[in-house]
Amino acid sequence: MLCRRDGCTKVRRVGGAGDLGADVIGYLPDGRTLVIQCKRYAWHRSVGSRDIQTFNGTARAEHEADVPVFVAPCKYTQPARKFAAKQQLTLIDVDLLGFWNSGTPLTSFLSLDINRSGTNRMLHPEL
Repeated sequence: MLCRRDGCTKVRRVGGAGDLGADVIGYLPDGRTLVIQCKRYAWHRSVGSRDIQTFNGTARAEHEADVPVFVAPCKYTQPARKFAAKQQLTLIDVDLLGFWNSGTPLTSFLSLDINRSGTNRMLHPEL
């Protein structure tokens, strides 16, 4: 698992019925609580602010997340990125997911300016 590779501890999968928006919970190397939600959306869709707002609320209120991370294999809309930047929520899109999978540590993504990263365009599905 990528979190363990990056030095996170007490990492556990909690996704499924009753997970309250968390798929992975653990601790970053510096001790902060990490809560990750992973979505399997189609690559040509985009994630809107409603999904991000819902996750932010449950990650912080239910799981006491210091660092909420939303991972999706697509792009995020501008309103979603703006909300995430304001709430200090980390978004990992299709591009960053590739970097993470290739060895870039999760902690490298925590300080990115999400409001400016990526694109808010939906990709067109292959015909």
